[in-house]
Amino acid sequence: MSHLNPVNYRKLIWPLSCGLILWLAAPLRPSDLSLLGWQMLAIFVSTIIGCITQPIPIAGVAIIGLTCCVLLGVTPIDTAIAGFGDSTVWMIAMAYFLSCGFVKTGLGRRVALVFVKCFGKRTLGLAYALIGVDLVTSPATPSNTARAGGIVFPIIESLAKAYGSDPQQGTQRKIGAFLMMTAFHGNIATSGLFMTAMAPNLVAVALAAALHVNITWTGWLLAALLPGLISLICVPAIIYKLYPPEIKDTPNAQSWAHQELTKMGPMRLPEKFMALIFGLALILWILASLIGLDATLVAFIAVSLLLITGVLSVSDLLHETGAWNTLVWFSILIFMAGQLNHLGFIPWLSAAIGQALHGVNWMWVMAALMLVYFYTHYLFAGATAHVSAMYAAFLGVAISAGAPPMLAALLLGFDGAIFSSTTHYANGPASIMFGPGYVTQATWWRLNFILGGFYLLVWGVGGTLWMHVLGYW
Repeated sequence: MSHLNPVNYRKLIWPLSCGLILWLAAPLRPSDLSLLGWQMLAIFVSTIIGCITQPIPIAGVAIIGLTCCVLLGVTPIDTAIAGFGDSTVWMIAMAYFLSCGFVKTGLGRRVALVFVKCFGKRTLGLAYALIGVDLVTSPATPSNTARAGGIVFPIIESLAKAYGSDPQQGTQRKIGAFLMMTAFHGNIATSGLFMTAMAPNLVAVALAAALHVNITWTGWLLAALLPGLISLICVPAIIYKLYPPEIKDTPNAQSWAHQELTKMGPMRLPEKFMALIFGLALILWILASLIGLDATLVAFIAVSLLLITGVLSVSDLLHETGAWNTLVWFSILIFMAGQLNHLGFIPWLSAAIGQALHGVNWMWVMAALMLVYFYTHYLFAGATAHVSAMYAAFLGVAISAGAPPMLAALLLGFDGAIFSSTTHYANGPASIMFGPGYVTQATWWRLNFILGGFYLLVWGVGGTLWMHVLGYW
């Protein structure tokens, strides 16, 4: 029996109201800003607010925004759909398909169990083992939610139950709370370390390219390497000190992992193919800039090999809804952000703020932008909408103030990963790790506030100095 799909019309009030107010305020716009640029701003702001309130899923909001752009005469249809041909968009889709291979073949679970078996003798070692799983799988998994929820979280749940750590029984502090907190922060560090570790990174790369700042996969990795490794090494130890588990030794974890691996049996052919193809993709991404190979092409090569070897089927690709959903909304937001630049709004905003900040050292401007960008994430329930709404404008302001373009683009890109260390609704992994109730909301916010300051120092100050050593500025 057919039925209407749910639409939360009350959540349409804010995007429609804000968009309409901006649209009708066009006569009051600055004289040196074009009418089309202002109208594009109105539709973009309305779309972004819609992506935040989500009266319907984000892809649907984006499609309506694109339709309004064409229907209201802001852009022609050919321009509007050009974003669907953006190479970064397709790189995300291909990386989603790669992550599908990890789950389907069981390779992701096997890697997790091997790490637990090797490093799980103590609780702190167990935490590092779980972070190691995230680290290994993150380069080819642009959904940090998929890594957290599909690979790491089930392992934590199993281990917590094995040690009698259950929030329903008031025993969450035995081991579960600590592992949830460290796994979440490991996810933050890996998300910042690799360009392909989460979709918002690729949003930032595409927006930076629109401002003529081209970031390569290897370039991102080198810049993130030192702050990323410091975070991966230090943060679990900091959490261990601030929020220690009651159980310090976990000798049974290794035997449990061994039993689970025994049940899985030896590596099957699909897993071996998946491991080889993933390794090849990593090597090609690292060498891409040296051999003149496009990073998106590398992702296509990897997925093609998965299809040829039978690891994935065409049906698997068609049913990977996360990839197609991202392709739709990301393409449209890239188009809108590009039009804001093309129609003059971003250049106007950058010039206006640049004049207001004339004489202020660019380092102070960059520091202020990093802080504002970070702490405004308390207002967002997810990184994608935040990056889409603010990254391009903040990058334009930084460049206008005299900041080295590559430095500014990468620092703001890193900020898009670390600002998830704010709330329990900051991103998908936060919701997954907080949801079962191992960590209270007050504790989550308190620890994240402390660790957020640590990240700003390591990625902001440390990242700036490290990129100077690398010659990025």
